[in-house]
Amino acid sequence: MSDTPSLLPLSGIRVLDLSRVLAGPWCGMVLGDFGAEVIKVEHPERGDDTRDWGLRIGNTETAYFNSVNRNKRSICLDLQTPEGQQIAQDLAQQCDVVIHNFKFGGIDKLGLGYAQLSKDHPELIYCSITGYDTSGPEAARPGYDLVVQGESGLMAINGEAHQPPLKFGVAAVDLFTGMYSAQAILAALFERQRTGKGRHIEMALYDCGLMITSYYGLESLLLGQDVPRYGNAHPSIVPYGVFDAEDGPLVITVGNNSQFARFCCEVIERPDLAEDERFKNNIGRSANRAILMPELTREIGSRKRKLLLERLTAAKIPCGEVLGLHEALTSKRTNDAGLVTTHAHPVAGSVKVLAPPYRFDGERLPVRSA
Repeated sequence: MSDTPSLLPLSGIRVLDLSRVLAGPWCGMVLGDFGAEVIKVEHPERGDDTRDWGLRIGNTETAYFNSVNRNKRSICLDLQTPEGQQIAQDLAQQCDVVIHNFKFGGIDKLGLGYAQLSKDHPELIYCSITGYDTSGPEAARPGYDLVVQGESGLMAINGEAHQPPLKFGVAAVDLFTGMYSAQAILAALFERQRTGKGRHIEMALYDCGLMITSYYGLESLLLGQDVPRYGNAHPSIVPYGVFDAEDGPLVITVGNNSQFARFCCEVIERPDLAEDERFKNNIGRSANRAILMPELTREIGSRKRKLLLERLTAAKIPCGEVLGLHEALTSKRTNDAGLVTTHAHPVAGSVKVLAPPYRFDGERLPVRSA
């Protein structure tokens, strides 16, 4: 796979990543995937906190740490010492981008605040990631994904109706904040080509968490109350969700009325349901969900998954198996796409790393360093 500058759109861009844990490092990793030279600064004794989280790889790494730090180089600096601060300040002057997620005001005490660095480097793009709005009364509050999932209403829209609020399986707020931050940095880099000037970008976990509520959020505002929770079902489209076949779960997504007619006639062999006036359009199916769904659940549960998938595919209805995580990661689909890569490791022998999801001109961007 080629590693030429033409394949790496951010080749020549240098990033100083002063962040730790997840949101900031994820942002830095995205920029590294695009070809930027990312210099990750870590504590000289303990390193990034995530070197101690989850399953160990070698002596100093974990699967968690590796999942957010590919395509970077790491150095250790004690930022509590004048020497460490000076090295970081000197590095920042040689970088296009600085990323940090220090507590509010903490970065300024180290001489690494935006006003301090941009004075001699007006082209610098500087991204601050905090928990909450830095101009508001909660500016000094630390930001944690799970706390924000609760405060933003995300936990209230996740899970089944009869269950208590449920967190997402991954740290969705951190991950989205990292992606939003990378988008903002890319926009600032583009703008700098025209103006020659940098920017101070401020991103807050709470802001990004609230954005993830998307259509649920707007529907809640329209209703003036919480929206119902439907678990694996769709709030607006019926039938659309996860169903249990006789021998395992599958996803069925009936997206329009003609698909519903084919589903009833060709998949579950119930033309009477397709002809029922209550179910002929999606508005009716949604309104009569409690009547329709037990019928569909019973029909699907009486058939083998393989048969259902064959019939659904033939009827041109989007569908798929529900796989275990390891099953998905080791599937032919994943392997053919080159999404899991193996790299030599000085202690562990080899290590698996997920590849970037981006393809440019037909080629996946490479994992240059694990």
